[in-house]
Amino acid sequence: MLLEGPIGAGKTFLTRALIHALLARAGAPPEDVPSPTFTLVQTYRAGNIEVWHADLYRLSHPAEAEELGLTEAFDTALVLVEWPDRLGPLAPPGALTLALSPGPGETGRHARLTGGDGWAQRLARLAEDMAPCR
Repeated sequence: MLLEGPIGAGKTFLTRALIHALLARAGAPPEDVPSPTFTLVQTYRAGNIEVWHADLYRLSHPAEAEELGLTEAFDTALVLVEWPDRLGPLAPPGALTLALSPGPGETGRHARLTGGDGWAQRLARLAEDMAPCR
């Protein structure tokens, strides 16, 4: 999942919540989920799912993302990437992209989900499931 949005849009907040939910669903003990701004990548094990949380804000070239092992992780893990523009041509073409932007009030956000092949149908089902939440 590629997470787009300006600083303060909620990318890290959302990623932490998702990782906590995956860990809880897998019955794993709660873990601290720090921002990987300085470490660049944090990994977690949620049952049989390996989760990578990458913050690429400090990268200056796509080759640096490759050195982190992200391209291999795209094939085997759930990879949550903040600042995916830093991936350049290494971004997976079929990835789900979540674009966050400021919404109403201080804590409101707008979210737009887009994706490559296969995602249109999944996102339509998600929209139907989310309709009662509006």
